[in-house]
Amino acid sequence: MANSLEQERGKMLRGESFFAGHPGLVKERQRTHQACHRYNNAGDVSRRRAVEMWREVGLPKLIYQLYKTSIRNDLTPLPPPSPEVDDDILLANEPYIEAPFYTDYGYNIHLGEQVYTNFNCTILDSCAVHIGSRTLLGPNVSLYTATHTTDPAVRNGLKGPEFGKEIHIGEDCWFGGSVVVLPGVTIGNGSTIGAGSVVTKDIPPYSVAAGNPARVIRSLPQPTTVETEAAAPTPDLGT
Repeated sequence: MANSLEQERGKMLRGESFFAGHPGLVKERQRTHQACHRYNNAGDVSRRRAVEMWREVGLPKLIYQLYKTSIRNDLTPLPPPSPEVDDDILLANEPYIEAPFYTDYGYNIHLGEQVYTNFNCTILDSCAVHIGSRTLLGPNVSLYTATHTTDPAVRNGLKGPEFGKEIHIGEDCWFGGSVVVLPGVTIGNGSTIGAGSVVTKDIPPYSVAAGNPARVIRSLPQPTTVETEAAAPTPDLGT
């Protein structure tokens, strides 16, 4: 007997081998892709409407009810509009996501406050992706939790199983353009990843890393004050 959607989704979330072609998971991805399409093609909308549409990417009510998880980790309502305070101030702690943005499920993305992603960010979230507050991602950054076996017979094209590993990115990080983070990686608080890097292994907190594969090229004070960082020479690591 074929597994139920709940069984297959449960295996996916735990990082076990699962069948991504299960009809229920296919429908969940289609829902999320449609939400991304609406967000990416919204055009010139208000900050409040953009935040509302972004929440739709990762807030299917069924998934929240089952797993108590969402793209914001809760269902806290947005503060009501105020004639005295602009929405840019009221919603300052909400993530700022430049379109286009792409993901598979949405409900496995967990963002802290004031997270910023530049254009063309892709997050494959078969497992959880955690991004800490005030972290900045440059254009074309890709975070991949999904992976496959290297055995082609088991992989079997679209018919075989896949699995995933969680990605954890700390607070106050900065990623240059076109950074790729592979499954299972943890990047510590305050780290900078140079443009074009492929991160295959964990990066300690307060590190500057770059390259393919990414390697730590220097350490940063913990923490760095604004005055100290402004006085220090900044390496050209991309936007």
